[in-house]
Amino acid sequence: MRSREGTLDDPHYVSSRGVSPPRIAVLVPCYNEASTIHQVVTSFRAALPSATIFVYDNNSRDGTAGIASTAGAVVRQETRQGKGHVVRRMFADVDADVFVLVDGDGTYDASAAPMLISTLLEDQLDFVNAARISTERDAHRTGHRFGNWLLTSLVQFIFGRQFRDMLSGYKVLSRRFVKTFPAISRGFETETELAVHALELRMPSQEVDTVYKERPAGSTSKLRTWRDGTRILMVIARLVKEERPFQFIGLLGVTLALTATALGIPIVLTFIETGLVPRFPTAILVVGLLVLGVLSFMSGLILDMTTRTRQEMKKRHRRTGSRGPFLVHRVIVGWRHTSRRRQRRIHT
Repeated sequence: MRSREGTLDDPHYVSSRGVSPPRIAVLVPCYNEASTIHQVVTSFRAALPSATIFVYDNNSRDGTAGIASTAGAVVRQETRQGKGHVVRRMFADVDADVFVLVDGDGTYDASAAPMLISTLLEDQLDFVNAARISTERDAHRTGHRFGNWLLTSLVQFIFGRQFRDMLSGYKVLSRRFVKTFPAISRGFETETELAVHALELRMPSQEVDTVYKERPAGSTSKLRTWRDGTRILMVIARLVKEERPFQFIGLLGVTLALTATALGIPIVLTFIETGLVPRFPTAILVVGLLVLGVLSFMSGLILDMTTRTRQEMKKRHRRTGSRGPFLVHRVIVGWRHTSRRRQRRIHT
C-alpha cells in the first residue's frame, strides 16, 4: 500500500516532476442508484478535486440523473440497457489521460482512488484492478462470492493468473487502454472483457487490494447470479474462440480424431481377422469424424497464427499510437511551448 505522500493529493506530486497534471475522468455507470449516487459523487470529488466526474444514466426511473447533477457530476444518458453498452459509450465519448471506472452503488472506497492512480502513473501501467477486500459479512452474497471465484479461476486457467478479483467494478485505466478496448458485451460481462483485453495484449497491469463495503440501506444489487453468470461463461467461451482458437477448435479436432480412433480400432481388428467390414455405418462415421478432426485441427492452427498476427498488430498500435503515453505527450507539448516562447524573445 502506498502512503498518501507522493500521491495525486500531494501538491508536490506534479510540480516536482515539471509536467502538467493528468486529466482524470471518473466514469460512473448507473441504473436506479438514487440512494447512493450523491454519496459516490461527493466522495470522489473530495478524493480527486481536479477530476471530472461523469455519471452515465442507463434508463433509471428513480431520479438518479437529477441527484447526480445536483451533486456536481456531468450527467449523460445511454438508452441501450446494460452496463456493457454504457461502458462502450463512456469510453467513446470521454477523453482523458486517466480513467477511473467505478460502480455507482456506494460499495467502493473513493479514498483509495489517489493511491490507485499513483500506482498507474508511477509504475507506468495501463490497467489497475481494485480487488475487493471486505470485513463485513453481508458485503458479498454467497452465490456472488462463489461465482466470482469460479469465473475468475476459469479465466486464470485459460488466460493467465494475474487477477484474483476479475469482476470488481473498480478499475483505473490509461488512455491507450480505453481507446483500444473493443467493447462488445452488453451487460456485466464487460468486466471479463476488460480483464482479458489486458491479459491478451500483455498490458502492464497490477491488482491492488481495496476496502469493499456493504451496500447502503435502500440499495439493491442489479446482478443476477445465474443469468449473469451464464452470460459471463458465454463471453469467456467467445473470448477463448477468438483469442485462443487452437484451444477451442484445434482441441475439438483432436477430440474428434480420438473418438474416430476409438470407434475404428474394433473395425480394423475385425477386418484383419476376417477380411470383412460388417459394420459399414460405423465405418462411415469413423471416416467422417476423422476428416472433421483433421480439418478442425488444421483450421485451429491457421486461426491461431492469424490471431497471433492480429494481437501483434494491436500491440504495435498501442505502442505507437497517435498520442502515446500521456506523460510523454505532456512533456513534449510543454517543451514545444517553451521553445516557442524562447524564439519569440529572441526575435523581439
